[in-house]
Amino acid sequence: MEDNSICIPGERLGSSEQYQSGKRTYVRHGFVFASIAGDIKKESDKSGNLPIIHVQSIHTKQHIPEIGGIVICKMTQLTSAFAKCKIISVQGSCHTAAFRGIIRKEDVRATNRDKVEIYKSFRPGDIVVARVLSLGDALCYLLSTAENELGVVVALSENGTAMIPLAHDQMQCPITLLKQFRKVARPQSKHISFPENSKSALTNESTVS
Repeated sequence: MEDNSICIPGERLGSSEQYQSGKRTYVRHGFVFASIAGDIKKESDKSGNLPIIHVQSIHTKQHIPEIGGIVICKMTQLTSAFAKCKIISVQGSCHTAAFRGIIRKEDVRATNRDKVEIYKSFRPGDIVVARVLSLGDALCYLLSTAENELGVVVALSENGTAMIPLAHDQMQCPITLLKQFRKVARPQSKHISFPENSKSALTNESTVS
């Protein structure tokens, strides 16, 4: 298990033969478990004993996505059935925790759900405003863009230029005039005023599979 990774309550962190139980952890049946959600930290013991493993609470550092709340995410991977993303901002606070999201095909739009095509709704690297539906697997949230105000707010064309929205389902490069399909969000400043340092996520690589 890597240092600085994220854990959830009750998650097994390692064997008690490998680590000493530190703050916000407990030992049961020979294993160390996390008692809260947070960042996993490991420290060497000055006495030369086993390293100490503990959990640092993330509640004091950053917001956690809540059901019904708005998040800003970056699309990372697309399939015909869903789109995967990384959550980069919660309640206007830049997020460094490893929270992931999934937008299923049926949660992209509120109408004509049977006609939705993921590849015509998002592209890897797009910045998207979404609503949290529920917690899926560990640290992965089910998200929705099935509202007019939700969807793609920032997208780059093939030449790296920020595209402008033309309609609810199209964006255009202002230089090449090339048009691309997207699930475009109705502009709302309260949703897209994410921190400046989170905008750097646009420059990171993403993949389609």
